[in-house]
Formats: sequence, C-alpha cells, structure tokens
Amino acid sequence: MIKNSCFALSVGWLLLFLGQAGHSSVGEVPRARPAASGVVVESEAPNNLKVVLLGTGAGPLVNLQQFGASTLIEAGSIRLLFDCGRGATTRLTQVGVPVGSINRLFLTHLHSDHVIQIPDLLLTGWAGGGRQIPLNVWGPEGTQDMMDHLQQAFAFDIHVRRDVDEKLPAMGIKVLSHDITQGVVFEEQGVKVTAFLVDHGPVKPAFGYRVDFGGHSVVLSGDTRVSENLVQFAKGVDVLVHEVVDPQVVRARSPNAEAIIAHHTTPEQAGLVFARVKPRLAVYSHAANTENIMMQTRKTYAGPLQGAEDMLTIEIGEKIDVRHFRP
Repeated sequence: MIKNSCFALSVGWLLLFLGQAGHSSVGEVPRARPAASGVVVESEAPNNLKVVLLGTGAGPLVNLQQFGASTLIEAGSIRLLFDCGRGATTRLTQVGVPVGSINRLFLTHLHSDHVIQIPDLLLTGWAGGGRQIPLNVWGPEGTQDMMDHLQQAFAFDIHVRRDVDEKLPAMGIKVLSHDITQGVVFEEQGVKVTAFLVDHGPVKPAFGYRVDFGGHSVVLSGDTRVSENLVQFAKGVDVLVHEVVDPQVVRARSPNAEAIIAHHTTPEQAGLVFARVKPRLAVYSHAANTENIMMQTRKTYAGPLQGAEDMLTIEIGEKIDVRHFRP
C-alpha cells in the first residue's frame, strides 16, 4: 500500500512540507500524513470543498483493502455521493457521516460495481438512519428504471416498515430519479454539478462529473479511456480524480484482458491527461494502490500525484489538505 505517493519534483514545482499534527497543509504539492482522527469533520473554511474517497477499488472483485467505487463531496452544508459501490455505507459510517444524511446520489454509469450498495443506502438510510426526505438519484439512461425496480424488489420490507410496524415516514423511502444528459444537473446553494460524457467503450452513456463551489472545483472521471471531452470539462480544475488500470495485472488475471484495458486508461495515458489538464492535485481512484502504477504514471507526468486509498480526505481551499484515515 502506498502511504505517500506525492514527492518532490525537480522542475516547476515548489514542495512545502508542513508536519502539523494529523494532516498536512500544502501549497503546490501535498504530502499527506495520517490524520489524528479518521472522522470527517466540518471544514473551518466555509467555501472549501471536501472530497472523501470512500471506496477506490476497481471492478466487481471483492477487495478488503479497497472497497467499491464511491466518493463523497461536501460543499458547504450539502453532501453529494458519487457512485455507490460495495461498502459505501460502511465507509460512510467509518468516517463519521450518518448514512441517513445522504439524500443526493450521482451515478457515473450502471455497472454493478458502481451501484451495488444502493439498496443499503436507500433502506438503511431510511429505516436505520432517520432519513425523512426523498433520495434523489441522478444517472445515465436506465437510472429511473433501476431505482423503480429496486423499490419493487424491497416492496415487502418497505410496506411493513412504512405501513404496518414502525410507521416510518413515507417520504424517507421515496426516490426521485433523474435520467440525465450532458450539462448542469444540479445547482443549489452555490454548488454546481455538471455531468459530461466520457468514453467507457460499449458502456454508453457513461458520465464524469465536475463540482464547483466557492471558487474551487473537483472533477471525477468515472470509468473511461482517454476522453477529450473530460480534458475540456476539467480545464482549470483544482483536483482531478481519475481512474486507471494496470495492463500487466489485468493480463495476468483475465482472459478478456485486452477488452478490459481498452475500456479504461493506462497509467502513462493518465499521466498525459494530467499533464494537459494541470490540476493542482491529480488523484487516482477506481485503481489499484500499487507502486507500479505510480512509476508508470511518472513517465508522462511530473506534477503532484496521489495514489488510490480508501477514506482519504482532500480539502480544497487556498491550499490543499490531504489526510489519511486513521481509526
């Protein structure tokens, strides 16, 4: 596991190491250290964006170190969840975020490893988390049908808890689904979420997302091979969270390796994307946390880089704070 994937650069970057208790405050290049507490706390700067990589694992395989794809973004008083892969509700609980406080979910695409924890978010957020307002879900075509069928699948439990036994509030189990197209899909209290098309091979449509708030921004690539559209939408972004696949690992474990690789981005390709976008910080998710990926990326990218790591917190403000989770 990579504990510190950002390191000093020889050209064009100023490295600031400030060894404060539990976190690092950074200028150009972050060097994160374990946080004094893994619990997510409210930002002291109200215009900061906070990004928590809940799950950074790739694909449907069970991984006990890296759970399924899911990212929490906090902007002011608003919480936004992007994808809901295996273990998302567990990770939310581990970082101190009540499951019932999540009522806005954005999906990049409908592969099972990005949506498999939705039933738990829906049901536990209501029955065990006290959610009293509808769960809003934005995603590609098919999202509304999926959410309608999920409610049908759990109709017995919903009926008993809502109408017979606990008499839980009906609005808390209601779902408002939105099949989206490219463009601004959410704008409230100064928070703007823009969906943009990416290229995930035959999986169409697939989206990435950009979140803007308080003069700061983050882009989530979703699953994609190199996408010119992503490069355009990521212009001027503070943090770019991008997927990556290690071809050597995929070829060693899968008979369909070439097809899988063709749907994703290699480390050297991701490095070229980072070099073009020039974010203040490039971050991997939906990626193995290996030294090889970092080394391959460095062939094409010399800027600030953070490897994939579950429950990593990135706070975007005048500086970028990166904090590792520590129980």
